[in-house]
Amino acid sequence: MADLAAFNGFTHATIQFLQGLKENNYKEWFEEHRDVYERELLNPFKSLVVSLSPAMHNIDPQFELRPHRVVSRIYRDVRFSKNKDPYKTCLWMTFQIPVAAGDWQNYPGYFMELSDEGYLCGMGLYMAKKKIMDDFKDNIKYNAAEFKEVTQKTVLDRGFSIMGEDYKRQIPNDLSEYYQPWMQKKSVWVAKQRPIGNEVFSAKFAEQIQEDFVALEWLYNFFKESQPE
Repeated sequence: MADLAAFNGFTHATIQFLQGLKENNYKEWFEEHRDVYERELLNPFKSLVVSLSPAMHNIDPQFELRPHRVVSRIYRDVRFSKNKDPYKTCLWMTFQIPVAAGDWQNYPGYFMELSDEGYLCGMGLYMAKKKIMDDFKDNIKYNAAEFKEVTQKTVLDRGFSIMGEDYKRQIPNDLSEYYQPWMQKKSVWVAKQRPIGNEVFSAKFAEQIQEDFVALEWLYNFFKESQPE
């Protein structure tokens, strides 16, 4: 980590590379632009991880913080994908507790994804088992007043949306309408999606992401209460 430069924002060359990769998703083009990929996309991502790491450690000391583990690979695993393009056209970071390979879905994680069109950041459970989600929803029922007060302030008022696939049939419960976007999900996470703006090209982008991540700490801990034993 010591040889990484301080995060000073992404650059217009970052976005141009992602646009170029989308239009030229083959090995020869990528190899010709590998130095651009590393300089303008991969290394700034790793620097952003380093910048965020102290705050993320304060949220959960168990988080994986090594940049090469936190940042996704650009290479697509085409074995099980209908999309056979060899490279992903976005890059992302994920702060999560290291767990067994098949169990990561049951643990909440933070994420930030960047593409040529915009960025997405948030936190939650992705593809969690039904028991985990049932425990999460039971906890909402037991702590309904506090859950509403805190999530209104730290999630909805900050511009996050509640995301995840809904059940086709409504799950019966006695809670008010406020809670239904949480109660009707198979898995649930909260996220902000924004187009590329000037903030992406500034060192202050790290501060913005950090503030959003820290604001979600209460909800992260609420999700953790539903982790498998």
